[in-house]
Amino acid sequence: MSILPPPALRHITDLTVTLDPIRHMGSGRAGTRRIIPIVGGAAQGPLINGKILNVGADWQTQFASGLTELDTRYAIETDDGATIEIQNYGYRHGPAEVLDALVRGEDVPPDAYYMRTHARLETGDERYAWVNQTLFVGNGARLNGLVQMSLFAID
Repeated sequence: MSILPPPALRHITDLTVTLDPIRHMGSGRAGTRRIIPIVGGAAQGPLINGKILNVGADWQTQFASGLTELDTRYAIETDDGATIEIQNYGYRHGPAEVLDALVRGEDVPPDAYYMRTHARLETGDERYAWVNQTLFVGNGARLNGLVQMSLFAID
């Protein structure tokens, strides 16, 4: 049996996601739960440009191991008037001292920890219908009050 070639990645957009303060929920069934409202931001890239709408949040679960499960849903309004929903699921983990620095709002180099996602985008706008049948992966960084994420189509 031959091994198929790995899929190619195509850069779609870079997201700067503005966050409201964390709402701590306490311990849930699987770990410590929290909600981080997504209140704005921008999308800039070769295929999607616009603003991030104030309509979403990241529902996180933090595990005792230090792993944080990311589960976001939000939307972009493109510069040409389309609305694109993003559902983004992923993981963030790293050395305890690095994660503690992130919690304190300190600048931490993105390569000091792991923050990766897979995303599904959806729209009813025909100009962007291709997002409805494409899978995406993301590479992210957590900053004080912001998340930066680069999204790539899996070709």
